[in-house]
Amino acid sequence: MKTTEFAAPLCGLILAMVATNVMGQGTMSIQSEPFGSVDEQDVTLYTLVNENGMTATITDYGATVVGLVVPAETGHRDVALGFDSIPDYQERSQYFGCMVGRFGNRIAGGRFELDDKRYDLATNNGPNHLHGGDRGFDKRVWDVLSAGLTTDGVGLVMRYVSVDGEEGYPGTLTTIVEYELTNDDVLVVDISATTDAATPVNVVHHSYWNLGGHDSGTILDHDLQLDASRYTPIDDTFIPLGHLEPVEGTALDFRASKPIGRDIGGFPPEGDDPGGYDHNLVLDGKPGTFRRAARLSDPQSGISMEIWTDQPGIQFYTGNYLNDIVGKSGVVYPKHGALCLETQVFPDSINRRGGIGWPDPVLRPGQAYRHRMEHRFTY
Repeated sequence: MKTTEFAAPLCGLILAMVATNVMGQGTMSIQSEPFGSVDEQDVTLYTLVNENGMTATITDYGATVVGLVVPAETGHRDVALGFDSIPDYQERSQYFGCMVGRFGNRIAGGRFELDDKRYDLATNNGPNHLHGGDRGFDKRVWDVLSAGLTTDGVGLVMRYVSVDGEEGYPGTLTTIVEYELTNDDVLVVDISATTDAATPVNVVHHSYWNLGGHDSGTILDHDLQLDASRYTPIDDTFIPLGHLEPVEGTALDFRASKPIGRDIGGFPPEGDDPGGYDHNLVLDGKPGTFRRAARLSDPQSGISMEIWTDQPGIQFYTGNYLNDIVGKSGVVYPKHGALCLETQVFPDSINRRGGIGWPDPVLRPGQAYRHRMEHRFTY
């Protein structure tokens, strides 16, 4: 992706770029506006519009997708959960729309060994480490490197430098995320990273999707297909047990499309677990090759979304902990009010590497981490 570069806007300065499609079908644009501040750092909200009128709003706080409006025939619908202000993201967000890292998902006991040295991390999810710790990538203001029109649509490029020792991780990791909203109605998330010392890396995009609109209730009647024949069984703290099992005969069998609510009772509430899906599935095909991972559709709105990726796994989560959080425009987000489809390496893979079928998430100097996912919309 090639974008028009610019200096990050000063507080109160509006960036506006507009181009009319040469075929006359529509107007592409990108604009920016102030979106508050964090620790005396200005935060900016960017609005990307493709030639079809699809609109993505993205902030440099957490490299977060705040909204995605699909211009469906049944009405324009914002299909991503989010908030109207930075304080809401700081105080109440359950990782809405952000980039999580340095290691997305869970690490058992908040510890791992690498090159004969033990590292201890925050245990911010029961006994385990989750999504990079107490202040992961989602709670940082990213540097905007470029924003503007691309050869295929509109793009925004951001960078975050995580210093050695941050949240307990070794090495300074430089991560770049490139967002692009194409004129084919694809939201591209392209992630790359380099390091100066060996470190585990699993940078994950964490949008919550409801294709009926963020204000339309639950996603239990959405149809979902997952291109995954196996999954990683978990213990009662959501840590993988270390082996892979077939989905056949389980509630996790989405190889053929089915309503999400049909078999969700296979994971009932128990203790502090509110029930529902929160599982890593092993994607079919060879990791590193770009292939389809999932297809989601809402029969009411007529909107469908396919996810394509080069990653080995996908976390399927049904918003089990939403519990009537108040989001954008005062909308109340109920339990199961959205779902996440997070492409990734497997949870706790830093402690399972070397096992049969398990990826190695360690990035070393001279290597490049790559993670690409596409959200392909039809309506």
